[in-house]
Amino acid sequence: MSEGGERDTELGGRNAPQTPSCPGLTRASIARGNEGVDGRVKPGHDAGRGRSTKRLLAIALAFIAVFALALTAYTISLGLLPLQEAKAVSTTIVDRHGKLLRAYAMADGRWRLPVSAKKDVDPTYLKLLFAYEDQRFYEHHGVDPRALARAAIQLGSHGHIVSGGSTITMQLARLLEPRRQRSLHAKLRQIVRALELEQKLSKDEILDLYLTLAPYGGNLEGIRAASIAYFGKEPKRLSLAEAALLVALPQSPETRRLDRHPEAARRGRDRVLDRMVSENVISAEEAAQAKAQAVPAFRKPMPILAPHAADQAAAVVKDQPIIRLTLDASLQKVLEPLARDRAVALGPNVSVGIIVVDNDSGDVLAHVGSADYFDEKRAGQVDMTRAVRSPGSTLKPFIYGLAFEDGFVHPESLIEDRPVRFGSYAPENFDMTFQGTVPVRKALQLSLNVPAIVLLDRVGASRLSSRLKQAGGNLVLPKDEAPGLAMGLGGVGVTLQDLAQLYAGFPRLGTTRPLREIMAADDKDDAREPMRLMDAAAAWQVGNVLLGTPPPENAARNRIAFKTGTSYGYRDAWSVGFDGRVTIGVWVGRPDGAPVPGLIGRVAAAPILFDAFARSGKLPAALPKPPKGALVASNSKLPLPLRRFRPIGELVRTGAEQAPHIQFPLNGSRIDVDRAAGPDASVMPVKVSGGVLPLTMLVNGLPVGEIDSRRQRLIDPPGPGFARLTVIDATGAADTVVVRIQ
Repeated sequence: MSEGGERDTELGGRNAPQTPSCPGLTRASIARGNEGVDGRVKPGHDAGRGRSTKRLLAIALAFIAVFALALTAYTISLGLLPLQEAKAVSTTIVDRHGKLLRAYAMADGRWRLPVSAKKDVDPTYLKLLFAYEDQRFYEHHGVDPRALARAAIQLGSHGHIVSGGSTITMQLARLLEPRRQRSLHAKLRQIVRALELEQKLSKDEILDLYLTLAPYGGNLEGIRAASIAYFGKEPKRLSLAEAALLVALPQSPETRRLDRHPEAARRGRDRVLDRMVSENVISAEEAAQAKAQAVPAFRKPMPILAPHAADQAAAVVKDQPIIRLTLDASLQKVLEPLARDRAVALGPNVSVGIIVVDNDSGDVLAHVGSADYFDEKRAGQVDMTRAVRSPGSTLKPFIYGLAFEDGFVHPESLIEDRPVRFGSYAPENFDMTFQGTVPVRKALQLSLNVPAIVLLDRVGASRLSSRLKQAGGNLVLPKDEAPGLAMGLGGVGVTLQDLAQLYAGFPRLGTTRPLREIMAADDKDDAREPMRLMDAAAAWQVGNVLLGTPPPENAARNRIAFKTGTSYGYRDAWSVGFDGRVTIGVWVGRPDGAPVPGLIGRVAAAPILFDAFARSGKLPAALPKPPKGALVASNSKLPLPLRRFRPIGELVRTGAEQAPHIQFPLNGSRIDVDRAAGPDASVMPVKVSGGVLPLTMLVNGLPVGEIDSRRQRLIDPPGPGFARLTVIDATGAADTVVVRIQ
């Protein structure tokens, strides 16, 4: 070859575009093949080179297409990823703040709790996990080529698999489709499945699913189940030693199982710590401190808080992995031991039920169904907050409330506590004594029986029953029996839950809300409507009276409004109380209904009530201020008919021929008032017949003056809406109508 030709070749080698390499074919030979006899390049040189490039590109594309088809065919042959089965988890019951109350094992006995890496897991654990298992988790697409190359080199140099080069996504693929042994085919399957997972799920979803399925020995799957079983806590806050241990366990879950092989688990944890030091993730001092911590050698039981509420929720809500209750786990955790300890102190076979209700919302904040869920002798699995029992005297406040509402009695009115008989029924006080003339306030605070029954006789047992039912209290009467006076002393059945709902109507100033334990997925969907219990003024008066009830020994006065009750035969002891924030109900007794000598509400249930308020961790909140229409006055300042209450039977003996009766307006009528026509045209006449003069007129519980001898009066009607008009004569007899002003 000439010198010029060699230079051309050399020049062409330096400046010619890069061409794909082929065996036995060099750039120099290509150049020489295109030279003429005089050493010049042939005219077809560029065109030939372009055709070669196109052929090689076509071959490469064809190879890629064949590979893609083969990969697709292989993926199809593997079938669908079992994602739906993998997402199945244990049913978990959580409180209003998301804290775990109780979890139920899956049908096959495994514990697998749902988890979110961002919300439920300590960042320290995630840092160790990524550093140890998959440093480029958020960078690769399911397969890390560098990790696979390292694994291949180790395989070639050692003759066996040293490290698999698996990413977290590949490990998840193995968890979804467990393999029996390690092999190249199994690794290929993992790679294909990992690529498929990355297409279907986001990185966060992949991580959450891995943290849910990772094995930790025995029937524990997922970091939450492991952390709760081994450390007794959620994985939100882990020490460095705990985090390293949880990283090490899934590598060999059975041989490092803490309850069987704690020493092997410790060595695995220390190996993780040593590697973190070598990779500058933690310091040597931190590793040394972590290694000094002992490894748990046994499993802790899964938490079981509010088991009765959890059982009920799991039975009602189907196919929902997480069920959120209105309960507060912190409050529940302190009230369950209170019920257990008091039941043991009260005697064998005695159980205790406690319920705490938020006044404003009607949400149940704590639900203690029994003294001990697992105590068969105390029938622990029977929820005594839902059991129908005799309420004793706990319905008395509602009798007084309706009497206050009707306006024929006031908390400062005087009432007689003397022997009285209604046909064959003669009520007696608990201590078999009588107090004589007492203020109505004191009669309720001391839970005197005769005044309560006398007032119930005036209010009407059927009216009391219907009003309580209207407010959500389902009273259970004996078969084929109508409401009677005996219901005022416990001759009816009621549950602790219904009683707490009714009592919450006092701090709510006369309205109740249905209790709720299971929260909706969207809390804005709460459609519970308030229900009427009594007028606001009457509800406030009852609460004000109960606030002065003498408390148990060593308890502060005037902090909690409460009432106690004891059923006939010492079978049920009750205490229900409220402040401005919550209402708490307590029941004590034997679930089988057997009597317990000496079981009295004030002695057995009231101390538990006050302890429950104390253990809530909050000071009692003040009750609402008196609403408009509440008459606050001493006895001497009351209208004459309100200063002393006289029963209907006594009115006849005093010579009253006829009780007062409002002739106009009629009860339930609608009154049109034209206020624009002037003050004279807007007044409303009230006409009364019967009664002993003087007659006192009350509008919505407030006195507006006396009715003249003609038994009529013009009154200024209240604003639009319902108004209650009451007339009381000199003997205390009264009549009431409710009209609508518009």
